[in-house]
Amino acid sequence: MRYDPFKAIVTPRPIGWIGTKATDGSLNLSPYSFFNIVDDDPKIVMFSSGGRKDSARNAEETGFFTTSLASRNLIDQVNTSSVAVPHGVDEFAIAGLTPVFGRLVDAPYVGEAYIAMECVVTEIIHPRDRHGNRTDSHMVFGEVVGIHIDERIIRDGRLDMSLAQPVGRMGYMDYAEASQVFEILRPKPPNSAS
Repeated sequence: MRYDPFKAIVTPRPIGWIGTKATDGSLNLSPYSFFNIVDDDPKIVMFSSGGRKDSARNAEETGFFTTSLASRNLIDQVNTSSVAVPHGVDEFAIAGLTPVFGRLVDAPYVGEAYIAMECVVTEIIHPRDRHGNRTDSHMVFGEVVGIHIDERIIRDGRLDMSLAQPVGRMGYMDYAEASQVFEILRPKPPNSAS
């Protein structure tokens, strides 16, 4: 194959749109497709940075980050905020987005996003390969201490993700939009008496 298919195999991957503030006060916003929920009691999310990029460094130094929902209506801004720029350059400004500071953490989230979560860093792990060598990845775990949800995507007391249209990363430069949502109930255990 002309290109490594690994990231195309593990798809779709949710995008953590990570907002941080550096110790010098500068703001940073970057999308990470190595992102997911890892626990729900307490609520913990994780993003992984290849190298110690601004998001990982800022989160480590301040102890805070946010993650905003990458949705179809904001995909151009998500992509724009992925631009490689020097430390201190504000991707919120480059993408024309409104930074809103968390109520519980000193980090900005995307004001235009349908959903944002405020996170306190709990640990940072550097994965090792099968030989025990440390990789250049920085897995940043954070406990969610605040959640902001736009009421426009709530229907019957639940999030309606067909309205939110979250975007996931596929392989290469491909993305997927989750707008066709379907429900499947979990099966009941078989009746042990039969």
